[in-house]
Amino acid sequence: MSIRPLTAATAGALLGMSALFLTAAPPATATERPARQTPEPVVDSAAPSSQSQARKPHRPPLTVAHRGASGYAPENTLAAVDKAHELGIDWVENDVQRTKDGELIVIHDTTLSRTTDVEERFPDRSPWKVSDFTLDEIKSLDAGSWFGKEFADERIPTLGEYLDRITRNGQDLLLELKSPELYPGIEGETLGELRHKGWLDRRHLKSRLIIQSFNKNAVAEVHRRKPGVKTGFLGTPKIGDLQEYARFTDQINPTHTDATKEYVDAVHALKGPHHKRLEVFTWTVNDAANARKVADAGVDGIISNKPDIVSDAVSKSSPTTN
Repeated sequence: MSIRPLTAATAGALLGMSALFLTAAPPATATERPARQTPEPVVDSAAPSSQSQARKPHRPPLTVAHRGASGYAPENTLAAVDKAHELGIDWVENDVQRTKDGELIVIHDTTLSRTTDVEERFPDRSPWKVSDFTLDEIKSLDAGSWFGKEFADERIPTLGEYLDRITRNGQDLLLELKSPELYPGIEGETLGELRHKGWLDRRHLKSRLIIQSFNKNAVAEVHRRKPGVKTGFLGTPKIGDLQEYARFTDQINPTHTDATKEYVDAVHALKGPHHKRLEVFTWTVNDAANARKVADAGVDGIISNKPDIVSDAVSKSSPTTN
């Protein structure tokens, strides 16, 4: 007689537990199972998803003074460097070539005629190639009057003098090897001068120096000689070729007309030799409208003759998301 109450109680408990399980874990339907089995998408850390990008405000691109603030002072001179500093621009871009007697100087053209009085001083030395003149001869030239009387007697600086000035100003450097195919070995010589002036220490390599060129082999040679140096390739390689460039360059730097969102996104989807997302610095932008356009395309830097205009345009534009 004592067994029947126990059996009834046990049966009731079992019924209650069954009801509980049925309520808490209903059987999955055929349409629900595939949804749980679908794997999460794999997202390359170099190319954040649209959701992760939407959570991060778009940062204004870096502004770089092209050949110094060359819209306001003669290009690639110390006056242009100081003008950029006066405008509050930290990054300056320059061009490095080599004289007949092996000295590194800062000048854009491979000839001296456009930005100096070389034709008057040396009328019988046409075509006035940089490589045909010694440093003393080049130092005798006026590299400022062509731009304005107030810059009369401005001189072409050596790379060493240039580095001393931007060091004094606390500026950073985007250095271009100009036509390195004309100057065999200039990659190693430039690195040597940078080392001599203290520009290859950890602090500069981390965030204050970039070496770029239109010459693919020169960029690769800089990376081979000093892998810690951040490098940039000037130009617009085909999207299918970007992976090859990513082995030795940290930046792909196209003209602003090529810096479309599609192209910038393709570059950003890859990582460079330092295992960081490839960057895009574009050139040469001198007006607010184009500055905002390339900023909206997602570029990381804008190179400009009038960096104050660009800096103001991108910093005052409304925050956007990609």
